[in-house]
Amino acid sequence: MKIVISGYGKMGREIEAAASARGHECVSRPDSSVELAKAVFPDAVCVDFSVPDAFRKNYKIIADNFKAAVVGTTGWYDILGDVKEYFRERNKTLIYATNFSIGVNIFFKVNEIAAKLVSELSDYDPYIIELHHNRKLDAPSGTAKTIGGILKEVLGKEIEIQSVRSGKIPGIHETGFESDVDRITLRHEAFSRKGFAEGAVTAAEWTVNLAGIFEFRDLLEEKFKNILK
Repeated sequence: MKIVISGYGKMGREIEAAASARGHECVSRPDSSVELAKAVFPDAVCVDFSVPDAFRKNYKIIADNFKAAVVGTTGWYDILGDVKEYFRERNKTLIYATNFSIGVNIFFKVNEIAAKLVSELSDYDPYIIELHHNRKLDAPSGTAKTIGGILKEVLGKEIEIQSVRSGKIPGIHETGFESDVDRITLRHEAFSRKGFAEGAVTAAEWTVNLAGIFEFRDLLEEKFKNILK
């Protein structure tokens, strides 16, 4: 499989390493809109881990130039409807996620199950805390917002998210459910960017047999159902 990496920073280099380890070829590494527009590879998957403003400028170029896209950039979901419509018009496959780590997506599912249990069995007050490195642009993180969305759907209320930006923390997310008598704590800690990169490459591989627009979490949901049944 041919891969184009849009946004060739630290995450981009991790994706290239993960793709190469699985026998895929990185054919271009554009790091600007001008470079991306010149990187026309109709048989390649574009993996985008740039920044929100760049993706807003580039999503049409990506849909025009490549057969499919895997987007791990966050902070652009206010235009999600426009992005989906453009990819549909171009008949291109798109997989997007606030987090491509398989472990984080398991964490999402565990949060959903925990929220359902506490909502039915006792009175718990939930909270969400997330910590990232001091160069992360968005706060709260897209991952934390996804957790908040899961809890809101189950519990019917907004959950305040506390964000910390410090040092070189790859990513820590903690959810707590506190009552008068005890506290349940769920925590996911990333040790490096490798897990995000491997999940993005997995998504790129899935585009070979997919047509349409998908959130990575929804694709994993079927696998979770089969495991948990």
